[in-house]
Amino acid sequence: MPQNLWNEAEAAANPALDGLVYRSNLLGRDRAVVNIYGGNTSVKLTEKDHLGRDVQVLWVKGSGSDVATIAEKGFAGLRQQEILPLMQRDAMSDEEMVEYLSYCTHALGRPRQSIETLLHAFTPAVHVDHTHPDAVISLACAEGGQELCRQLWGERMVWVDYIRPGFTLSKWIGEGIRANAKADLVVMGKHGLVTWGDDARSCYDQSIRVIQEAEDFIESKRNGRKIFPGATVVTMDAAQRQEVLSRVLPHLRGLVSAQRPAILSYDDGADVLDFVNSAGSAHLSQVGAACPDHLVHTKRQPLFVDWTPAQNTDALLDTLTSAVAQFGQDYQAYFDRCSQPGDQIRDPYPRVILIPGLGMINTGADAQAANVSSQLYHRAISVAGGSQALSSFVSLTEQEAFDVEYWPLELYKLSLKPPPKEMEGRVALVTGGASGIGRAIAQRLAQDGAHVAILDINLEGAQQVAEGLIQKYGHKRAMALHCNVTDEAAVQEAFRQVTLTYGGVDVVVSNAGIAFAAPIEETTLSDWNRTMSILGTGYFLISRAAVDLWKKQNMGGSLVYIASKNSVFAGRNAAAYSAVKAAELHMARCLAEEGGAFGIRVNAVLPDAVLQGSGIWEGGWREARAASYGIKPEELDDYYRKRTTLRVNVYPEDIAEAVSFFAGPRAAKTTGGAMTVDGGVAGAYLR
Repeated sequence: MPQNLWNEAEAAANPALDGLVYRSNLLGRDRAVVNIYGGNTSVKLTEKDHLGRDVQVLWVKGSGSDVATIAEKGFAGLRQQEILPLMQRDAMSDEEMVEYLSYCTHALGRPRQSIETLLHAFTPAVHVDHTHPDAVISLACAEGGQELCRQLWGERMVWVDYIRPGFTLSKWIGEGIRANAKADLVVMGKHGLVTWGDDARSCYDQSIRVIQEAEDFIESKRNGRKIFPGATVVTMDAAQRQEVLSRVLPHLRGLVSAQRPAILSYDDGADVLDFVNSAGSAHLSQVGAACPDHLVHTKRQPLFVDWTPAQNTDALLDTLTSAVAQFGQDYQAYFDRCSQPGDQIRDPYPRVILIPGLGMINTGADAQAANVSSQLYHRAISVAGGSQALSSFVSLTEQEAFDVEYWPLELYKLSLKPPPKEMEGRVALVTGGASGIGRAIAQRLAQDGAHVAILDINLEGAQQVAEGLIQKYGHKRAMALHCNVTDEAAVQEAFRQVTLTYGGVDVVVSNAGIAFAAPIEETTLSDWNRTMSILGTGYFLISRAAVDLWKKQNMGGSLVYIASKNSVFAGRNAAAYSAVKAAELHMARCLAEEGGAFGIRVNAVLPDAVLQGSGIWEGGWREARAASYGIKPEELDDYYRKRTTLRVNVYPEDIAEAVSFFAGPRAAKTTGGAMTVDGGVAGAYLR
């Protein structure tokens, strides 16, 4: 049930564009009213142009923005009187429309106007809302939807049959409203709703009132019936679902990442489980998308997997392999049937995967895209349920769907996005990521486009790093996990949690460590064992978990060891540390040989004297190394700088730069390698 959330105090505090910004944000608070990134809003205001003349300006939502978060700068401003003459035209192509509107710009430095700008310009009202409410789309996508809407709204409604957004749809709406003096809403077949008002409050009230009327009408037709009846599958309990997913997600991620790496998300919402477990869901899910705005993010159809929990997980893995392959073949056939010369096929893999007893898995170029797909399929389930309550759910035809998915204006909008970063769609796991070198590596890989899992025994520090990355780079771009790398079960659980969050892992940076310095006779067995455990056993456990996952994922992988200059250089009073660092380097080379056949690359970075921000140096290592050289601890930075060939200090960001190279495509043909980042220490030159 949509709530009227209007608050006069809030509205007074946000008067931008005559209340348009506040109204838009308010509509976006309820995703059953306005889909994420969907809908558009507008207002027509009299303002001064650059010559001081009064002009009517149409302020309309900018393309690609979300009404829930849009600010004043997110609206495009166009001269309304220059747009209105277009109503006299009989036809206009999308390309002509976009070019024409570019000449009507009033406000410079704003985003490109919405694709549906003419809809707002041709609607003769000051404030206009175009939304995609679940309840109204249920009516618009029901068999006999026009007649049902007529029953509900009578002469108050203008109905327009489905046509792709653009000039013709906008003209139909403008003419329909002008021809009906009683009209106070427009229903667009298989699409959405248009409402309006003289001010922001009355426009918002009208939108909520119409949506409530639609919900009440559907409920009266439902009459208490269960819309997705006859559950044929029983949902596994939560622990079972997690266990199955931890095995399924890496395998599935490999299957859907053949063209580009995908991030996966899992959803077991009650509405999802109710839908996928019900009788007839295999058929109903294939009817098509609920509206054009859904289609762009979910594709025309989800992949419905013919499997039940009565079968085992191995059977699910086999079924997914064949089902994803079949989905790709079917998509190719759909493209071949509907495409025109010059069209180029896009990613043919599913965005939505429905598995009875398990729930929904969504795929995307990043975590945000997967989340949008998930959100919109919740809306699709709601729409299908509403349509089924009224009569039956119908959707766009195959050609109509294709014409939206491959709409030149949509493709052009995508082309305006910055090119993907080299680690886009990749997942990196960094041990010891709460401080020093590990923190710098996490920050650099996130900058490269990766989603980053930060593992550390200092959970609070890891969380601070993760929160900073999320704030800077967006939804689920980082996660923090407590992990003692010497604990076999803890390492396995950490990889499991990262897999459940993102679908898998692509890059593992083994960095967690300690430093210990003492003459051999002062090195206790406890000192030796602790050093070997963290720097030897820890690297082994992390590597084993990574390789095991990568073989299941079948996407290759990049393992980077943060070794040390001491891996190849014999330093005084550091036998335990140097010995295990040498073991790390040789283990990396051995794993490079072992993993090569599976596309797994293993390389090592050899830093030296990285003092800044490191918990190791703050834990006594600085004092111990200074004592070895016979200098004061505060003199160590300058001592290290002077002993290098380049006369430089080495910083965490320098190590992160080397990791960035090894982790990504620039080092795609490099494995078994080692890179010194030490400013030049002659004794550590590789040979």
